[in-house]
Amino acid sequence: MRQVVTTGTGGVNVLKVENKADPRPGQGQVAIRVRAAGLNFADVLARQGLYPDSPPKPCVMGYEVSGVVETVGEDVNSALLGKSVVALTRFGGQSELVIVKATQIFEKPAALTFEQAAAIPVNYLTAYALLVVMGSLHKGESVLIHNAGGGVGLAALDIAKQIGAVTYGTASPAKHKFLTERGLNHVIDYRKQDWQPVLKELTNGLGVDLVIDPIGGAHWKKSYAALRHTGLSSISQPSLVHATCIPGKLKLLKAVVQTPWFHPLPLLNQNRGVFGLNLGHMWHEPEKVAIWMRDIMRGVEQGWINPYVDRTFSFDQVGEAHQFLEQRKNIGKVVLVP
Repeated sequence: MRQVVTTGTGGVNVLKVENKADPRPGQGQVAIRVRAAGLNFADVLARQGLYPDSPPKPCVMGYEVSGVVETVGEDVNSALLGKSVVALTRFGGQSELVIVKATQIFEKPAALTFEQAAAIPVNYLTAYALLVVMGSLHKGESVLIHNAGGGVGLAALDIAKQIGAVTYGTASPAKHKFLTERGLNHVIDYRKQDWQPVLKELTNGLGVDLVIDPIGGAHWKKSYAALRHTGLSSISQPSLVHATCIPGKLKLLKAVVQTPWFHPLPLLNQNRGVFGLNLGHMWHEPEKVAIWMRDIMRGVEQGWINPYVDRTFSFDQVGEAHQFLEQRKNIGKVVLVP
């Protein structure tokens, strides 16, 4: 089989497509012939040496795939053979053939292409956990989605619309028309203006009930200040993807230094909350993740989950795919196909 290997730390030249012997599923496992694999900021950060959860290099990245079950191991129902599925992978997903536990696969909705299906796990599970599980967003409340045009941003918009929340989002001007057509109630240009006073004016000085912020550093302080009482602000993996090696590490260090500290007493007095999410640290809670994933799949069937794939790249174009994502040219998901 062919797979995308991150051979070392650096630019896109460290990404190589290599051949490896086909793996065989063990007890409780299945082998999936991959038709599409998701590309995420974590993959870019891993290449740059800025992702602490990355496996040792050389490594094969990839948290999500869609494809067809080709073989099954012991104690796995043979009826799964030939089924089109979506799967979560703890790395190794950017391969032609992947081995996963049978409990990590979900039937691919017939309405979705393999590329669209591969756009679901990371983005929609993250958004679902942020808005529904931890954010507890309700109908009539409001949410500010930073980087609204990204993969998680669009997933959060789908979910927030279904809940019935009022949606605000920051994005570059080139993405405004798409986001408005997608259903975002209020889009804010963060490049030409300070989004904070704009949001304050739009909300009549109240702020919002929930903020989804993947930017990090001092930006989290601004997001916290944008909350109304009983509001929540989410903290997730910062998207520091514009510099590599030493410059990138210095940028990450600067963000860490600028990150605000949230003490319980001010939180108590201001009736606000802050929470964090790292989906990559949820592998010890497979039952919870499976419940979330089944809810998301029901959303696909009901028509309110609509994964959007901006660009599809072949394995041989993986360097271009990384650059496209790194330069924030994407609206929604970037997907790799073998």
